[in-house]
Amino acid sequence: MLIHRYDNEIIQKDKDMIKLAVSGCYGRMGQRITHFALQDKEFKLSALLERPDHPQNSQLLEGLPVVTDANKLAGSDVLIEFTTPEATLKNLEICRKHKVRMVIGTTGLDPQQIEQIHQASEDVAIVFSSNMSVGVNILFKLTEILSKTAPANYTVSIREAHHIHKKDSPSGTAKTLAEFVETNSTHKVKNIEAIREGEIIGDHDVIFESEEDVIVLRHHAKTRDIFAKGSLVAAKFLATKNKGLFHMQDVLGLR
Repeated sequence: MLIHRYDNEIIQKDKDMIKLAVSGCYGRMGQRITHFALQDKEFKLSALLERPDHPQNSQLLEGLPVVTDANKLAGSDVLIEFTTPEATLKNLEICRKHKVRMVIGTTGLDPQQIEQIHQASEDVAIVFSSNMSVGVNILFKLTEILSKTAPANYTVSIREAHHIHKKDSPSGTAKTLAEFVETNSTHKVKNIEAIREGEIIGDHDVIFESEEDVIVLRHHAKTRDIFAKGSLVAAKFLATKNKGLFHMQDVLGLR
């Protein structure tokens, strides 16, 4: 009798868990997302996805098998995607077909590819943000507030620094910061300086300067774990959504 009760509790617990899939699972972000998801009792890993030609595909990741067929995403609740624009768009269509929600942290997408994400959100719920870090999204909000408050005599510039392997320049986060400035004020961002050095994880400065003073909003990432943890917060947010396009600002209640 006690064993039967215990089994029912396990079945109910499994039913309530968010079935999470991770794309690009052998990448730096994919591995950290997988690691933290395994520590979180709200998640059950349903699929670890990697490209077919990845040299590590025959190995286990955190003791779990890796799949290369994106159709294996069927049955998952949410897919977290930090890969390339091309891979993201392919997986987007699979998720749309199988009604799998998506957290998209991929950067470097062009306007046409972003429009495809907008269209897919008519059928499935998507969180799409240039930066999943909670701290950076607080920076977005502070930039919005400062942009609305600072008088017109301030000039605005942005400086960002990342590791030498980062492909897009300026970063998606820097572009988003510029959007927050220009959509919330009459200020125009006069310059975005992009630096690529060593293994810098991510630094972003928003600089308001007048003849009398300088105001600097700054975020420094110590570890990529902030992005992995933020994406899991976004996945939990999506668990109650059926369709629609959301930003991390929505996830965190900042707008």
